[in-house]
Amino acid sequence: MAGAALPQDVIFGRSAVMQAIHKRVEKVAAANVPILIQGDGGTGKEVLARWIHGHSTSSAGEFIKVNCAAIPGALLETELFGYEKGAFTGALISKPGRVELAHNGTLFLDEIADLDLELQSKLLHFLQDGRFTRVGDSAERSINTRLVCTTHRDLARELEAGRFRADLFYRINVIQVNLPTLHQRKEDIPILAEYFRVQYMRQFEKNCEPFGSEMLNYLQNIEWPGNVRELSNRIARYVLIGKEAIVTRELFRSGATAASLPSTRGGSVHLKQIAKEVVRETERNLILAALKDNHWNRRKAAEVLEISYRSLMNKIRESGIGLRRVASQAQRKGAKTITSPTD
Repeated sequence: MAGAALPQDVIFGRSAVMQAIHKRVEKVAAANVPILIQGDGGTGKEVLARWIHGHSTSSAGEFIKVNCAAIPGALLETELFGYEKGAFTGALISKPGRVELAHNGTLFLDEIADLDLELQSKLLHFLQDGRFTRVGDSAERSINTRLVCTTHRDLARELEAGRFRADLFYRINVIQVNLPTLHQRKEDIPILAEYFRVQYMRQFEKNCEPFGSEMLNYLQNIEWPGNVRELSNRIARYVLIGKEAIVTRELFRSGATAASLPSTRGGSVHLKQIAKEVVRETERNLILAALKDNHWNRRKAAEVLEISYRSLMNKIRESGIGLRRVASQAQRKGAKTITSPTD
């Protein structure tokens, strides 16, 4: 889904930080100046780069992507600048590079921090006047292109460490955009989750229920280290498998966050007590969701939560749900009741 054309309200959501980015890129999209997008993996750097291309004066041209991290350094120069027939063993024909293909379009250099210093120098020479030479050729060529670069690294630190050229940094860093993590823009999660749900329903030709308020609240209180990409993958599994694709063991163990803290008005509350209450409430909600989704069958619920049956029974007791309530619901739903010495 990363390369798909996303609706504008899905790209920018409703969070204040993304609305500020929207206003910033709107002002500079039409100006032919280099833009540097920084952000963690999965935050949507390529999606934003494609939006900028679509709203630029170069939108009629091609959007040419070069993944600097995926192409070995020895091959990257020929990928960028092309080569002439006979330039090296196997060069049976002349081939234009990505730079030429981006003429009158946008050249997108993904993970530019992974360029080695020698290639950084050649890229800088091209950016200064738009001129370059194919490998194995002596003639200079000239093109006009819009440059957008991305990186998940802090280029200022790379500069200090001597791994990135200062002159190249200042050349590409005319406009800088820093994308937030998904956890820093949690107000946008409901919009993103619903968009991905509808898209994957169409892709997989499967129907699934919309997210309820409790599930959306739960999704908004997950850390999401993989950011929007991780959310997209999790929603894909939700459409294919069901809620158990979201309520997994790692979320069961680490999903407890300050979604509903006890009020401190009228007195102080010890931090450990707050944490204990949050964990208890989160576990209780997850257990109830797993039981309901599996018709109150405790064995199946334990499998979904990826914990032992004995652990589930202990947590049911501790959570205040009550074993009698679970057994009663199971009988009403017609689920097979499995007894054990711990019941």
